[in-house]
Amino acid sequence: MTKFRAVIFDLDGTLVETERLVVTAALSAMRHLGLPERADLFEHLVGTVDQEEQVFSMAFGAAFDPVAFNAAWAAEVEAAFTNGIDLRPGVVDLLDRLDSLRLPFALATNSRTDSAHRTLKQAGIHHRFDPLHIHGRDRVDRPKPAPDLYLHAAAILGIDPALCIAFEDSTPGAQAALAAGMTVVHIPDQQRLAPGLGVHVQAASLLEGARALGLLS
Repeated sequence: MTKFRAVIFDLDGTLVETERLVVTAALSAMRHLGLPERADLFEHLVGTVDQEEQVFSMAFGAAFDPVAFNAAWAAEVEAAFTNGIDLRPGVVDLLDRLDSLRLPFALATNSRTDSAHRTLKQAGIHHRFDPLHIHGRDRVDRPKPAPDLYLHAAAILGIDPALCIAFEDSTPGAQAALAAGMTVVHIPDQQRLAPGLGVHVQAASLLEGARALGLLS
């Protein structure tokens, strides 16, 4: 019997393969606008909110037109999502396991809540989540790396944060969950974890992380 009473997931890069698509779309937009394809810039952006313009302006200087770039990027993202969004390995198996254990789970994402609902639908797992337990940055005053989203998700579940597992792919997300007092599993995607952050488990996959905490045998 596990000591944990709930699981809270990040979305992009943790449950769904959107981070890779978004980066590829941005590189395509850069190419179309005659900018250098700077994949390295995204290491600083994963898990953050509204910092793209500042980072890109610093990188490209006067050559960067934020209005044109954002329009091109949005069009590329929309095209990339047309055929649906892939799940990260093990998502369905882990959700099935949580259901069998009767462990409630929620979503805490720096995307907006309406966007999270759309992404879950495109990925085919929206029906697995209680709509009341899908939380975006618009639900709280401060996005990750502040702990607000994780504390909010735990409060709505009615579970002590200390009894929650958080699955994250980014440094800001892991910082948020740690600050909320949760047990944090880091599953890397597009960003290396900041040194010395002190997450409880670093794993190559969701199932490996779940196994390390006794959710799977």
